[in-house]
Amino acid sequence: MAAFLQWRKFVFFDKDTVKDPVDNGKNFALPSGISACDSGRGHIVLGDMDGKIWLLTRSLQLTSFQAYKLRVTHLYQLKQHSILVSVGQDEHGINPLVKVWNLDKRDSGNPLCTRIFPAIPGNKPTEVSCLSVHENLNFMAIGFTDGSVVLTKGDITRDRHSKTLTLHEGTIPVTGLAFRQVAKVTHLFVATLEKVHCYTLSIKEYPKVELDTHGCALRCSSLADPSQDSQFIVAGDECVYLYQPDERGPCFAFDGTKLLAHWHRGYLFLLINDAKSPNKTAFGSRESSPSDKQLLTIYDLDNKFIAYSASFDDVIDVVAEWGSFYILTRDGKMFVLQEKDTQTKLEMLFKKNLFVMAINLAKSQHLDSDGLSEIFRQYGDHLYLKGDHDGAIQQYIRTIGKLEPSYVIRKFLDAQRIHNLTAYLQALHRQSLANADHTTLLLNCYTKLKDSSKLEEFIKSSESEVHFDVEIAIKVLRQASYHSHAVFLAEKHMHHEWYLKIQLEDLKNYHEGLRYIGRLPFEQAESNMKRYGKTLMHHVPEGTTLLLKGLCTNYQPSGDAAEKDSQERSRVNKANSEEFIPIFANNPRELKAFLEHMIEVDPRSPQGVYDTLLELRLQDWAHEQDPERKKILQGEAVSLLRSDNTVFDKALVLCQMHNFKEGVLYLYEKGKLYQQIMHYHMQNEEYGKVVEACKRYGDQEGCLWEQALGYFARKEEDCKAYISEVLHHIDQNNLMPPLLVVQTLAHNSTATLSVIKDYLINKLQRESQQIEDDERKIRQYREETAHLRSEIQELKTSAKIFQKTKCNMCNSPLELPSVHFLCSHSFHQHCFESYAESEAECPTCTPENRKVMDMLRAQDQKRDLHDHFNRQLRSSNDGFSVVADYFGRGVFNKLTLVTDPPGSKTVGSLEVNLQRDLLIHTKRNC
Repeated sequence: MAAFLQWRKFVFFDKDTVKDPVDNGKNFALPSGISACDSGRGHIVLGDMDGKIWLLTRSLQLTSFQAYKLRVTHLYQLKQHSILVSVGQDEHGINPLVKVWNLDKRDSGNPLCTRIFPAIPGNKPTEVSCLSVHENLNFMAIGFTDGSVVLTKGDITRDRHSKTLTLHEGTIPVTGLAFRQVAKVTHLFVATLEKVHCYTLSIKEYPKVELDTHGCALRCSSLADPSQDSQFIVAGDECVYLYQPDERGPCFAFDGTKLLAHWHRGYLFLLINDAKSPNKTAFGSRESSPSDKQLLTIYDLDNKFIAYSASFDDVIDVVAEWGSFYILTRDGKMFVLQEKDTQTKLEMLFKKNLFVMAINLAKSQHLDSDGLSEIFRQYGDHLYLKGDHDGAIQQYIRTIGKLEPSYVIRKFLDAQRIHNLTAYLQALHRQSLANADHTTLLLNCYTKLKDSSKLEEFIKSSESEVHFDVEIAIKVLRQASYHSHAVFLAEKHMHHEWYLKIQLEDLKNYHEGLRYIGRLPFEQAESNMKRYGKTLMHHVPEGTTLLLKGLCTNYQPSGDAAEKDSQERSRVNKANSEEFIPIFANNPRELKAFLEHMIEVDPRSPQGVYDTLLELRLQDWAHEQDPERKKILQGEAVSLLRSDNTVFDKALVLCQMHNFKEGVLYLYEKGKLYQQIMHYHMQNEEYGKVVEACKRYGDQEGCLWEQALGYFARKEEDCKAYISEVLHHIDQNNLMPPLLVVQTLAHNSTATLSVIKDYLINKLQRESQQIEDDERKIRQYREETAHLRSEIQELKTSAKIFQKTKCNMCNSPLELPSVHFLCSHSFHQHCFESYAESEAECPTCTPENRKVMDMLRAQDQKRDLHDHFNRQLRSSNDGFSVVADYFGRGVFNKLTLVTDPPGSKTVGSLEVNLQRDLLIHTKRNC
């Protein structure tokens, strides 16, 4: 039971007297003798003692029609239909009539009356005490003063579609009726002076439940809206009771003699008679003398405050329409109560620091989240100023998402309030609205408070509970030396780089760091080994080398094999081994083992692997003292060079640095650096090796013999045997002119004429023989040329006698007609026409002539190839033969210019023709 004396009282309504719209300044006057009121469908309905029903519109226009001959006693206006139900009398005596009016339809200018029937329970005439109609038009209940309740079921607007029955009987007058519809269940509440009942109309038997043994007077009951679960309100003299269909609900101790009870838009309206000794009639109605004041109080049962309270004189009724409440009084006045807007109400509550009530009011008024947040902020500010920091932080927490967090954080940055700030920041993270700065601040709060339990709870919470920037959290924990917490967070959220950084740099736990890298996926394991490989190699060399071997061959993360995806296992993950060589900077033994493993597993390893391994093997060979072991190391180095996987330049430099003779010579030979091989032997004064190199590589590079001769010529030692051998090869291959040989050997004081005597004699003999051969050929060519010239002259000046007897094509005896050529070939005409390609050429000589002509054309095209001639001349051992060849091609012939006289042009062309004829004749003879 809630006592209303403890409830705060406010003025949430503005009271005004309704003025007449026609006569400004004058109060609006109601019709006299009003006996019943109701409202709905955009008008207020009034019934008077003369039988008229009045309709008052929003513009305060009054219209009326004669509904009864005597008086109107009850009115019920449906809210969802333009149907008005009235009870009145057309005759004197007890003879109440029920009439149903359709206000949308007209009959002679008046609303259409669709049904009339007498309101009599049984056969005994009784006065009607109350009336209620269901909004679906299927039920109508009429209460009587003899305790009876008549229920009309069916279409209440028509006689033929409805039936009437007596639902309730008793001796105590019925004072209140109300229909309650929830889903498909319909209930009827019945209130008498002494009891409250409830009937379930959805069930055929209409079961009845007695809810209470307390009743109420006439007009002191009502039905609440769904905000109060559609409960039946009964206003007794001491308390106001609320009822569910099956039990009594809450009770409010609103003392005073109740004259009227209504429920409008979430408010309970109670009209109380202030008279100390009210008169009570047989029907439970309350009458007051004209001097008595009546107190109208409006209650908000949800938020438990009085929204308005004022005194009025002789109130007829309170109705709700057009968004306001109207109070009708017996003196003909009408007052309007207009509810203040929500913001005005809240400001009134703020001024009185009633923030809890303001919050409840805002929620009941369905204020948006922004409005509620502002109330919470003001409430939090109020509590903060009062020193209630714990309460204030709770209100600020409710503003998260609307209020800028920095507003709250600045208030609680004081060290004394750090636990309140922690609570706010925790809530901020729970709602996933914290940024990196908030996470930093929260973790700093934990570390300042040294609250390890809260810190662990925060970092171990699931992502669905708390959201925060993990990387920022790790940084803060690391700075505060909470390394174990930072490591846990990094491992949980798979921040591999932070985990390794803390383990290796802060905790110095190198074995754990190495184990963790071995569990990572390939890409991350590779990148972290490049970053921390040197550190791990320094502290855990064997384990690091083993991990690198796996990483560069076929890496598979360690851990539970059942968790591995079969498809992932089938893919080969292999890092570039060359990229990890710098990690072994100070660990040559591990590096050598790693590289040997790599070339054994993967012979196609990068060249850098082979180069580095070669360098290591050469270092071992250079520092080894044991001859047998040194020989083994030498074989390993040479075998590596022979694998052809090393970079030539790097390998050569390494072999030269370590003075590795076998490797240097092998690489020179591989790179065809034959002069370098010979120079190497010359530097080491290995005379036999120099000659051997000339014999071996002289065919590929002829200048080696010349260099060898020059080398031995510069030596002051006795090198006659080597010089003789070199001269022998030079003579055989004609590599040097004799004069150059003599000049070269002139620098050697030990080389006498006897060394080159045989060479010079042989050379002179060959030269003499060559001169004789050339002179013989010259004579031969001159004779042939003279013969050709005489033959050409004869052809030009003498007649040609053709004495051929056989055809040169078919070898048959010649018969006329026949064809004869100057070349002495004869043909039958039909043979000639069959085989000849041209009428002007001999078919037999045509192939040879074409070859000669092609050669001449080729020579003409190459006449101007001076660059080619120069290159060929420089590269040839015998320059005279090249010049002679180009002479034959006509390169050095005199050019015929356009400016030459005509005679010279003719002479030039004759020489060319003569040369062509000579060449043709020569080819033919050959």
